[in-house]
Amino acid sequence: MSSPVEIFSDDALTVHALSVSEMDNRCYLISDRASGAQILIDAADDAPALRELLAGATCEAGELLIVTTHAHWDHTRALPAFGGARLAAGADDVAAIESQRGVRIGEAVGHGDTLACGPLRLEVIGLRGHTPGSIALVLRRPEATLLFTGDSLFPGGVGNTDHNPERFASLLGDVEERLFDAFEDDARVLPGHGEGTTLGAERPQLGAWRERGW
Repeated sequence: MSSPVEIFSDDALTVHALSVSEMDNRCYLISDRASGAQILIDAADDAPALRELLAGATCEAGELLIVTTHAHWDHTRALPAFGGARLAAGADDVAAIESQRGVRIGEAVGHGDTLACGPLRLEVIGLRGHTPGSIALVLRRPEATLLFTGDSLFPGGVGNTDHNPERFASLLGDVEERLFDAFEDDARVLPGHGEGTTLGAERPQLGAWRERGW
C-alpha cells in the first residue's frame, strides 16, 4: 500500500490507512467530515506523506490528535514533525516515547479511558505485554466496529513478547478478555503492520496460540 486507502466511511467520518517504511507500518487516519477534526493513529514514519494524507482526507482543517499505540521506535519516527499537535499514548509508555523522540505526550491514557477530538471518540483498551503501555483503540459506528490494535494483535497471533512467558500470558489474557470476550466476531482488527482481519477469523485459533506460547 503506497497510497492512502479508504477502509471505512459513513455520513459522518472516513477512515484511511497508509503504509509507510520498509516495515509496512500502518498509519490510520480518522477524519470528521463536518468539523475537519482528525485522529492519526501511529505517526510511524514519512512525515511528508502523513501531512499529505491529513490534507487530503478532509476539506476543512480542524483539530488534530495523534495517538501512539506503543513505544517501539518504528511507530514513533514521524512524531517530532508533529510536535505542535495534541499527542496521546498509554501511560506506561509515555516516558519511553518522550525520551526516544524528544516530544511531550500531553495525554497519558489507560484502559477504559476515552479520547476525544472534536466529535470523534475512541475508546482505549490496555493490552499489556508487547510493551507495558500498549493500547488498542476502538471506533464504534452503527455499521461497524473498528479495533486499531497496534502490535498487540495480528492475523495469526498476538504481538511479540520476546518469548517471555509472563509477558505472553499477560498479552494473551488481555486480548482474550478485552477484545475477544468484549466484541462480536464481525469487529475488524486493524494492526500496526500489514493487512487486517476480524475477531471471528481469529477466534478459533486462540487455543493454539496459548499452547504454542507465542
